[in-house]
Amino acid sequence: MSKILNQGTLSKTKVSLLSTAIAVAIGGFGAAANAAGPTLSDADFEKSKTIYFQHCAGCHGTLRKGATGKSLEPKGNPAKNQKGTLELGQERLEKIIKFGTEGGMNNFSEILTDAEIKAMATYIQMEPPIPPEMSLAQMKANTKVYVDPKDYPTKPLHGRNWKNFFVVIERDVGKVAVVDGDKKEIIAHIPTGYAVHVIKALEHSNAAHPENPDDVGRFWYTQGRDGKMTKIDLWQTPDKMLVAETKVAYDARDVAVSGDGKYIIGGGYWPPHFVIVDAKTMDPLKVVSTRGVNIDGEYVNESRVAAIYDTPNEKSWLVALKELGQMWQVDYTDLDNLRIDKMDTAKFLHDGFFDPTGRYFQIAANASNKMVVVDTKERKKEALIDVDKLPHPGPGANWMDPKCGPVGGTTHLGVGKVTVWGNDPAGHKDAAWKVCYEVETDGPGLFIRTHPKSKYFWADQTKHPEPGVQQAVQVIDKETRQIVKTITVTNVPGQAAVHMEFNADGTEVWVSAWNMKDSKKDNGEIVVYDANTLEEKTRIKGFFAPTGKFNVTNRSEHVT
Repeated sequence: MSKILNQGTLSKTKVSLLSTAIAVAIGGFGAAANAAGPTLSDADFEKSKTIYFQHCAGCHGTLRKGATGKSLEPKGNPAKNQKGTLELGQERLEKIIKFGTEGGMNNFSEILTDAEIKAMATYIQMEPPIPPEMSLAQMKANTKVYVDPKDYPTKPLHGRNWKNFFVVIERDVGKVAVVDGDKKEIIAHIPTGYAVHVIKALEHSNAAHPENPDDVGRFWYTQGRDGKMTKIDLWQTPDKMLVAETKVAYDARDVAVSGDGKYIIGGGYWPPHFVIVDAKTMDPLKVVSTRGVNIDGEYVNESRVAAIYDTPNEKSWLVALKELGQMWQVDYTDLDNLRIDKMDTAKFLHDGFFDPTGRYFQIAANASNKMVVVDTKERKKEALIDVDKLPHPGPGANWMDPKCGPVGGTTHLGVGKVTVWGNDPAGHKDAAWKVCYEVETDGPGLFIRTHPKSKYFWADQTKHPEPGVQQAVQVIDKETRQIVKTITVTNVPGQAAVHMEFNADGTEVWVSAWNMKDSKKDNGEIVVYDANTLEEKTRIKGFFAPTGKFNVTNRSEHVT
């Protein structure tokens, strides 16, 4: 079903509270609509609908037509030789949900109860509910300002080194924690949207500059799975860091800030569109549909927005259209006459990162087993790199290899491997956009991370089904290309090690110990390691299911 970062269970109370909102988000038909086939009680139908939204829609789609995961349509797709869920049947579906598959779907035996698994197997044999659209007027009605921009402070009010703050996703409680990276203290738990997927800041840009350069790294914007977008001001006192919010979709993933600091862009999974928002007031300004014809010449109704990034050297955003297999470069200098350059690439686009120059964007096309490279200067596809099963670099990593020169790398969801390729066409033409080498790891993972001052890069193994592997990360020497240490981050049942992030000066690596099974308690922690000796330094406790974490300096200055 979902990738591991979309896992985690909610308390029964939280599921109940979410059900009404998710029912609106994913629509319409009740159990009675399928009376001729498999049926569920109204209560089980609504609960299964909520579970599908939380765990399955990310990979299989709101309409169940498939993407990174297979189609879950009841009648299948004979033209693509895809069996329907009705043909697979109740017993087979229950086994798949419970035990997972070798194709990369994780098991849900420790996440869902047997009764929930049984109901889910029935639910996906029924016709999917049709979700509603969302208008600009609805978005504006959901916009709230908690601190007027004219009242923003002109200097930090807390006396801390905010440029070494970490903002940490507390996934299933719908919060972001702000952590003092110097003192290793949690400063605030800020309410956001449910299951925040990405947090982005105003970044340093070579193409466009904000009115106040001090704003770089100061304001952070979250995008929740429920479509809620929030604005956080790190200069405020903890009780006032949440300054505004809006809602741009029912299901969403990514957000980015224009280089001049004027606009935010948020991308929807459903409805399939992107929305341009005023960065100061969080007032939605423009909605652009992403439905269209994919690279195979087929019309796609559910064309979801995956990654969105500001382009460091151009006044534009990159918008990845997962199902279309297209990268759109959206110029933000004239919203009334919006210029969009559409580049055919590969399916199904997910997440990526820029090369060190900021010119080339490297993004995973999961189901195609490729890394896509686009040239933001020429606004065209630069290259397709064949890699292994289901690449997933997250925010990625660049470093210098002794033979290939500048390189980038990715982990994979479907195999225990790191693939490394050259990414310097100007200085190392022969190695550019070709696989340089591969490193076999103990298990499939989600993230790879490094720092220019570190001699290592780190890879997690969160997708491996065995706890002993899932709870460890591996450290690889950039020069020798060898795994130098496997670090067991946690041995707490139900916890996994996920997502690495360096501190501002590159001397520490922070890793999340994420409790996937019971995220309602403050039982997660972040483990801090010395980036040189690889020894544990401390553990920061008091988190609710910490997953991704983002250092202010590294993210705002494009440090990978």
